[in-house]
Amino acid sequence: MRLRTKSREIALCLLYQIELSKADPAQARDGYLQQYPQKQEVIDFSWILLDGVLKNSVQIDSLIKKYVKNWGIDRMAVIDRNILRIACFELTFLDDIPPKVSINEAIELAKRFGDMDSPRFVNGVLDKIYKAEDKLKNE
Repeated sequence: MRLRTKSREIALCLLYQIELSKADPAQARDGYLQQYPQKQEVIDFSWILLDGVLKNSVQIDSLIKKYVKNWGIDRMAVIDRNILRIACFELTFLDDIPPKVSINEAIELAKRFGDMDSPRFVNGVLDKIYKAEDKLKNE
């Protein structure tokens, strides 16, 4: 597994744990590392994703809500919601990652961790966001 792919997987697991158990992010990170030691590169990027999503959650959730019609963000599966949050953080704040890479990685996470409808749902939402936001940047 590629390093950044592993980092995204770790960030997703931690976001899931933090959301469901209301765990302290630092304690969740430390506990994960004790149980599953990782290469420093993997740790560094997963922390960028985790901290970025947590610090920018209001903006990220607003972006997701804008493109999900008739479906509140709270009604989404926790896994799908957090996959979208990671991808939106990458699309919005990390210019060094091509948007299509972020979208494809999110779809792969959805295939691995979501239900059978998750990949299509994640792809549809991220495609709308990418097309609309990219169009706005070019105006």
